[in-house]
Amino acid sequence: MTRSRIVAPLFLAFLALAACGKKAEEGGVVAPTQPVAAVPPPAGSDWTETVAKTPEGGFRLGNPNAPVKLVEYGAFSCPHCRDFTAEAAEPLRADFIKSGKVSYEFRPFFLGPLDVPASLLTQCQGPAPYFKMAEQLFAAQEEWVGKVVALSREEQAKIQALPMAAQPAAFSKAMDLDGFFRQRGLPQAKIDACLADKTALADLTALQTRATEQDKVTGTPSFFINGAFVSGVTWPELAAKLRTATGG
Repeated sequence: MTRSRIVAPLFLAFLALAACGKKAEEGGVVAPTQPVAAVPPPAGSDWTETVAKTPEGGFRLGNPNAPVKLVEYGAFSCPHCRDFTAEAAEPLRADFIKSGKVSYEFRPFFLGPLDVPASLLTQCQGPAPYFKMAEQLFAAQEEWVGKVVALSREEQAKIQALPMAAQPAAFSKAMDLDGFFRQRGLPQAKIDACLADKTALADLTALQTRATEQDKVTGTPSFFINGAFVSGVTWPELAAKLRTATGG
């Protein structure tokens, strides 16, 4: 898929996709003195279905008190993040989250303007369906990103001329994210409200500041295990580090 037609200033940040990766300094993953024990979920529940929004602004899947905490900063428009999710989602749940040993938090990161409406709408229905929506959005990435790639210069200019507050809704319509989320049970009125939610946008913007200033994130996906940055963007590499962190 070519991006040569994305030439207006509005889309310059989107070109960061070509280099989505990370350059933060790696920290060590500490192995426990003995294997981490499994943590049973509360009666009638399952850690792989336990989702909550975190104080940092991300969404956590699994045991909130898991001894090993995996955090990913990811962008919905990033191909590497898409590929990681496609490969890792099922084994991460089955091999690490289900036991209660590991929790997984996804923190949305903006590589460019496309990520703003994508992030706002993915969290629009609250925590429970968040990871299902995120995984489906990643799976359809080429389709909705491709719609922006296909925009003419005139269409780009129209979006660029809009007030910043109106641009998430304009991008969503250009990518047909409205239709994507309507098909998944989100009414148009709710879509419009979420895209115009200033508080939600401010919270996501604050998360970007935390990512770049505190956690030194320079690209996506970026992973942290118990606060230590870890290198490698493939699932086998990360799974090995999680096994080290859990002692088995």
